[in-house]
Amino acid sequence: MKNKLALNLIIVFSVVILAGSLLLAQSTRPKVVFKEKEWDFGKIKQGEIVSHEFIFRNEGNAPLKVKRVSTSCGCTAALVSANELAPGQEGRLKVTFDSRGYYDKVVKYIYFESNDPENARVELTIRTFVEVGPSPRVELDRYNVDLGISLEGEEASTVIRLKNTGQLELKVDCEMSETSFYVKGKKISFPYRIPAGKSVELEVRFPGKSGRLGLLRDYILLKTNDPVRSTLSIFVTRYVITREELKKLFEKYGKELGIK
Repeated sequence: MKNKLALNLIIVFSVVILAGSLLLAQSTRPKVVFKEKEWDFGKIKQGEIVSHEFIFRNEGNAPLKVKRVSTSCGCTAALVSANELAPGQEGRLKVTFDSRGYYDKVVKYIYFESNDPENARVELTIRTFVEVGPSPRVELDRYNVDLGISLEGEEASTVIRLKNTGQLELKVDCEMSETSFYVKGKKISFPYRIPAGKSVELEVRFPGKSGRLGLLRDYILLKTNDPVRSTLSIFVTRYVITREELKKLFEKYGKELGIK
């Protein structure tokens, strides 16, 4: 009887100690609290670099450790004042936004990760409206072109549509020596100018070369005076076959296609 009573006391005592340890562990933890989670820079001029400091505090009773700070894009940088904060200590997270290449409404996000068990990842937001003065603005109808099947040594071509939706003249330049460009059948030279509000159909011709077979990937690299889109890349794919390969295709699928 005494042994059983002693065993029960040991069990109860162990449960009390375990419960106390759990309560102590739960009560001893960091807690991150931000003074604000959003900031609006209002209207800024394109090209401006603006900054804001988000203030946060460790309101827990254990050290707060900053594990990682990341942003939604490379235009936004974030720097924390300290990687570890004691209970009651205050920290600062400096966020910098570079408005070059942006216009109109912009929203970016910053992600703060720490050892706070209840709030391990905090999302912060910055907003602004980037004002752009009179400028050219280029619009392109497509950025990927599939030319299908081409014969070995045969010239390939495609047409892309450029439009200037800005208020000033758009200048387009290209330094691709082996590629030729035409507008309405006439070869053009660069820089090529497109008036405000106008558009142009630009024919691009790729020279045929012997020995280049299979899937070919080319690209068109255009440079403009658009402050937002100074460089445009258009990727062009085609599959080049020999005349013998084409003949075999006709022999195999000609009847199905109704080709005699």
